[in-house]
Amino acid sequence: MLLGEVIGTVVATQKDASLVGLKFLLVRTLDEEGKLAGATVVAADSVGCGVGEMVLYASGSSARQTSVTDKRPVDAVIMAIVDQWEVGGELKYKK
Repeated sequence: MLLGEVIGTVVATQKDASLVGLKFLLVRTLDEEGKLAGATVVAADSVGCGVGEMVLYASGSSARQTSVTDKRPVDAVIMAIVDQWEVGGELKYKK
């Protein structure tokens, strides 16, 4: 799992039939301090989150392990909304 922040939405009116009904969000990868740490990805939303939320997401074959994405051609899925995180006993983020 990776830590990320939802920074936008993606709308695709023409897509594979197996993707109909999925919501797609832009997620930027963060490090433990909450700073940009990698690529921005398009992820299917399996938990009903929105722009500005901190999330946990999976990529690769793990992205097809949720009930929402099972057997669908997705490479990233948001699977949790983060309430807070700590590093070394220091609170880094709280919703």
